[in-house]
Amino acid sequence: MAIEKTGVKNFTFENTNGSENLTDLQTLGVSRNGEKIGEALSKTKFMGLTGNYEIVNGQLQSAEFEIVNVNSNGGNRVGFWNHEKGLLSNKKTVIWPGNTAAVPKGWDFQTTGKRLRIGVPVKKGYIEFLKVKGTEVEGYCKDVFDAAIATLPYDVPFDYIPFALPNGSRAGSYDDLIMQVYEGVYDGAVGDITIIANRSKYVDFTLPFTDSGVSMIVPTQANSKNRAWLFLKPLTLDLWITSLCFFVFMGFVVWILEHRINQDFRGPPSHQIGTSLWFSFCTMVGVVIWFFVVFVLTQSYTASLSSLLTVQQLQPTITNINELLTKQSSVGYLEGSFVWGLLTSVGIKNLKSYRSPEELDKLLKLGGSNGGIDAAFDETPYIKLFLSKFPNKYIRADPTYETDGFGFAFSIGSPLVADISRAVLNVTESKRMNQLQMKWFGDQGNSWSSIPKVTSSGLNLGSFWGLFLITGIASIISLVIYFIIFLHKEQHTLRHTANESSNSSIKSKIQALLKIYDKRDLTSYTFRKSNPPKVVDNKIQANHGNPVGTSPNSNYLLSPSNDSIHDTNHEFSRSEDLNPSNQAVEMVVHTTMEIVPHS
Repeated sequence: MAIEKTGVKNFTFENTNGSENLTDLQTLGVSRNGEKIGEALSKTKFMGLTGNYEIVNGQLQSAEFEIVNVNSNGGNRVGFWNHEKGLLSNKKTVIWPGNTAAVPKGWDFQTTGKRLRIGVPVKKGYIEFLKVKGTEVEGYCKDVFDAAIATLPYDVPFDYIPFALPNGSRAGSYDDLIMQVYEGVYDGAVGDITIIANRSKYVDFTLPFTDSGVSMIVPTQANSKNRAWLFLKPLTLDLWITSLCFFVFMGFVVWILEHRINQDFRGPPSHQIGTSLWFSFCTMVGVVIWFFVVFVLTQSYTASLSSLLTVQQLQPTITNINELLTKQSSVGYLEGSFVWGLLTSVGIKNLKSYRSPEELDKLLKLGGSNGGIDAAFDETPYIKLFLSKFPNKYIRADPTYETDGFGFAFSIGSPLVADISRAVLNVTESKRMNQLQMKWFGDQGNSWSSIPKVTSSGLNLGSFWGLFLITGIASIISLVIYFIIFLHKEQHTLRHTANESSNSSIKSKIQALLKIYDKRDLTSYTFRKSNPPKVVDNKIQANHGNPVGTSPNSNYLLSPSNDSIHDTNHEFSRSEDLNPSNQAVEMVVHTTMEIVPHS
């Protein structure tokens, strides 16, 4: 077909320049029509018996390929492959280099022909993190390391080697295991190994895969003392004092505003003080801002008190490390942990070790006076697991000493450290980490972040100072406006009093001003009567000729609520100021009168 398209009829060849050093292949001639025929072949397509015929880039495109597994024993047919269905009839096992059926991930990590020896510590307690039984190793730390290795782009062959004596018991502490890695006995170490500065001198650590910190664990005790005074606890002392002061202040403000126009705010001083306090507490709906403050305060108080009454309050038996030093208390630590060195450095001498959470619980129950311990210091991952096993019995208290968490240790300069650190990050940020926590800790793993701490549940002044500030400013503005109106209204009386007492002392002038303020404001609507009493004789004459209940400068009747009025042939008296000039008038009337309302 290609020849027909080119129209070539004569096939001629050109001979290359001959030479004695040329091989037979190089003496072959070159077709003069080769380019035309090659271009025609590349454009030729047809469906043949073996499939679609097509040449791409000078190569014949085959529809199917036969897959052959070539190894030292020859070739084994695995199956066939095509573009549409992929590999077909894959019935035989593929043998990969190294005579293994495991699919390789890439180039092996250069281990100079040997498998890595990874040391693991032997321990009896906290087996959720690491458990060694003979040569079998399992636990949370081991699974995290396996997950990190699985994410590497190359294969790392290794074996777990327990750091134990021939009888299976532990061969040393965690520091001893680190020294074994430093001396080359192990290529690395995997387990609940805490990253600290002293150990980093001898090994290189990967990034941590757990939380960090060392804290104190102490037993809790129910706060059953002084339950009778529990109602005082929702608010702190400063908030109680501020609230009481503002109750008195608001009562004073109400008294200032109502004293001259409200009958309820007159009378003996004891009556006026009681009424002012009662108004500030019971009639605060009239003062919108103060009502808002008290509403927020009472609602917060009710919520806090309800919490205190319904939730059992647990208090630590020891609150800080200073109590341990003062009382020389017995303190526990995990056997083989670096915490022993930390406690001795702060001056604690009476130390006891424990191996498991159950043993720690037993020692704390006994107490320091009965051969146990008063408190224990441990790392955050252990504390979380311990508190989840024994909830509401113990509590974590300050202080907290910062550490870098658990990590994997390798020889200094190991190229694995950087790659495994990145792999650890990938694992911790994936769902795989949650799956591992659920596997080894169950629901306890989800509650790790909710460790109870010693906190104060009382409401303090800082939460309400803004409300008190607004109330104080509004009240002061009200008083300023009121006194401006008062001084303007009583300016004539004040001038008259000032002229009379021009030679008096400042104290006398202030007393005179207070006396003026203490008088009733007869011009107020409170003292006016919509239906004034009708006097039969049109007016009641006093000894000085003025109508009773009036003054020379006023046409307003006295409020009868405070007048002392008796029946016929009885006398009545008034000792209050009856006119704006504030001159006391005392009237005694000996007459028969009848007071009837308007019809």
